[in-house]
Amino acid sequence: MKIILAFFLLVLNCVFGQAQTYKDWIQKGDSCYRAENYKLSVTYFEKAFKIEHKNSGDLYNGGCAASLALENKKAFQWLNLAIDNGYEGIAHMQIDNDLKRLHTDAEWKKTIEKLQKKLDIIEANYDKPLQKELLAIYTDDQGIRGEFMKVYKDPNYDKKKIDSIGKLMGKQDSINLVKVMKILDEKGWVGKNVVGAQANQTLFLVIQHSDLKYQQKYLPMMREAVKKGNANPGNLAYLEDRVALREGKRQIYGSQSSRNKTTNKWYISPMIDPDDVDKRRASVGLGTIAEYAAKMNIEWNLEAYKKELPEIEKLENIK
Repeated sequence: MKIILAFFLLVLNCVFGQAQTYKDWIQKGDSCYRAENYKLSVTYFEKAFKIEHKNSGDLYNGGCAASLALENKKAFQWLNLAIDNGYEGIAHMQIDNDLKRLHTDAEWKKTIEKLQKKLDIIEANYDKPLQKELLAIYTDDQGIRGEFMKVYKDPNYDKKKIDSIGKLMGKQDSINLVKVMKILDEKGWVGKNVVGAQANQTLFLVIQHSDLKYQQKYLPMMREAVKKGNANPGNLAYLEDRVALREGKRQIYGSQSSRNKTTNKWYISPMIDPDDVDKRRASVGLGTIAEYAAKMNIEWNLEAYKKELPEIEKLENIK
């Protein structure tokens, strides 16, 4: 019943409410996507892209929604616009479950070839062997998580299957960590100017999915990498928050959420100075806390959160 209620709330958020600006339409498109109302999601993305179509991430997400809505023409139109506006994630695109049904369409090969030609120019001076290794690790890291979420999103999922995939994911994470630690220890936090944005992000993803002791070991290295422009500040914020919470401290950027096992209600994990969290998030390129909460289907109210903070600090054993 709780799963059904959460889904119902997503649907309400998707269908009702006013939307006028580009950001409004994008948020509604994202909300409908999460509620699995792909047709309506496409309608809202289309309204947004009539206002502007410059954000490669939004265009890619619109392409995913269109694919799931069986609207291939729109899917390829938006995916190609994403590429035109800077999308470079070819490894992700090729394993994205949302796009798998497009693989048999003749346009799929053309789209991948277009992206690859663009990357061949951009990546002419990259460390290609290292990039290839990191992209393979990226595929292993995200591929198993895609399979996990595919099963987890099913309201009638088989717990044994979830546990089985979870064990496989843990094993794969251990293999990936050994490979990435070797790279970090020998070469440092290589920047996107050396291996490309997606290969560079692989370093963060693998450390983010590792045990606390490894996160603590490489957090200072990532901080230095951000100062040099070799790592993404938003990714660093996620790692900073995860480490802080695991150490029993409050997070800084509000990037981590958790579920109350008693009420089954999701909430933003404890953070320092909630009043100024949006300033801190903006400083690292993250959207507002309200936008993040909406993506997680969490009802955000600053004053209510501050009142609930002592209780949720107890839930997470924050010192």
